[in-house]
Amino acid sequence: MAKTAAQRQASYRARRPHAGEDGNGERRLNLWVSTRTDLAIERLARRYCVTKREIVERLVSAMDDRIIATLDIDAPEWDQYFTAASVTQ
Repeated sequence: MAKTAAQRQASYRARRPHAGEDGNGERRLNLWVSTRTDLAIERLARRYCVTKREIVERLVSAMDDRIIATLDIDAPEWDQYFTAASVTQ
């Protein structure tokens, strides 16, 4: 018997915590951005022929890599950057 749309969606969501190339999973990000930001993401995605998700992932990863490159692994700043308690919302 074929699965219903709700069953397929539930199965998809159940696989997400372990998805990805490294099996480390994926996380859902639900947020509002300004119209200007959304339009910019759309333009960038179209320019590079990728999805909006790919553009956001590229931008965030690039910025994260830039910050990590400036940190000394033995410095307190390293621990501050990688400690969840230092995250503000």
